[in-house]
Amino acid sequence: MTIDRAIKAIEAFQGSSLTASLSAIEAGIVGLGTSDLRDFCDSRRIDNAFMASAAAIKKVAGQINVIIHAAGILCSLPSLLEAGEIVESVSLGAGNTGRNFDLETNRRIAEYKFIDWQGGPESIRQNSIFKDFFELAEHDTHKSKHLYVVGTDYPLKFLQGGRALSSVLSRRPEILRRISEKYGERISKVRDYYAMKKTEVEIRDISPFIGRDVFPPLLQR
Repeated sequence: MTIDRAIKAIEAFQGSSLTASLSAIEAGIVGLGTSDLRDFCDSRRIDNAFMASAAAIKKVAGQINVIIHAAGILCSLPSLLEAGEIVESVSLGAGNTGRNFDLETNRRIAEYKFIDWQGGPESIRQNSIFKDFFELAEHDTHKSKHLYVVGTDYPLKFLQGGRALSSVLSRRPEILRRISEKYGERISKVRDYYAMKKTEVEIRDISPFIGRDVFPPLLQR
């Protein structure tokens, strides 16, 4: 089952509205027995092949965040890099797979976050972006440091906010310990650390480098 055939099968089942399609099917099978149900499903191609289509889509969808991460980095590079800048290492998969950062060139180090921020309490996403900011800020290098995000409003609001580092780093006690040992108790909130390090890491909207139409709902909020 190829993905394009699977998508066409799902689209046919969904129609213009999945809710409306399901409602019509629910109404259509009321009162049907075995033989009629078989005819009903056959007429709409709801069979083992259709189930295989749905399973194929689900399998791909389970890796979609990794695909977006990899494709986003690759799409950004031709426009992002400067003349004479060369890629030295890149991590396209989940995590950094043994590399320090998502991208390292002869001029910069960078992390990418393709997060569709919702604007509510998003502690797990916030914790993740703080970790990336911290690792960039603390890395000893002469190269410029960049954190690429989809829209800067929500990330900056979080980084300038008052969440306690003990909360943000509850699952990363080694980072909390490093901050405490290096900077003392005066750095206790996210905004304290960000204010101290914000000139060292550039937080930049990646959407101009991959096309603003890729994440329109997010960017229009």
